[in-house]
Amino acid sequence: MENCLFCKIIRGEIPSTRVYEDDKTYAFRDIAPMAPTHVLVVPKAHIADCSAVTPENSGIVAHIFEVIPGIAKAEGLENGYRVVSNCGPDAGQTVQHLHFHILGGKPLTLEMA
Repeated sequence: MENCLFCKIIRGEIPSTRVYEDDKTYAFRDIAPMAPTHVLVVPKAHIADCSAVTPENSGIVAHIFEVIPGIAKAEGLENGYRVVSNCGPDAGQTVQHLHFHILGGKPLTLEMA
């Protein structure tokens, strides 16, 4: 999508700190981290949110979950990590491009906002 923030990051139009990249995914550090390690993993193909996952594009989501453990390991998250995806404004989604937060580097609480 032309004006999507994450699409612009993927295309290199907006700088980011890349953590991982392959032909289907791009992972980069969050600019406002909520934990010592906070990495965003996004599909290179524009998918708006979890509600937009279909049988035609679900393979990309499966691929993301295949690469997340390797990213977590490379980030040194041996004691565990959390994977979060917000879907829609009431859930706190601020960029309309499917993305998964990898959070870790400290014990995380179960508190919800």
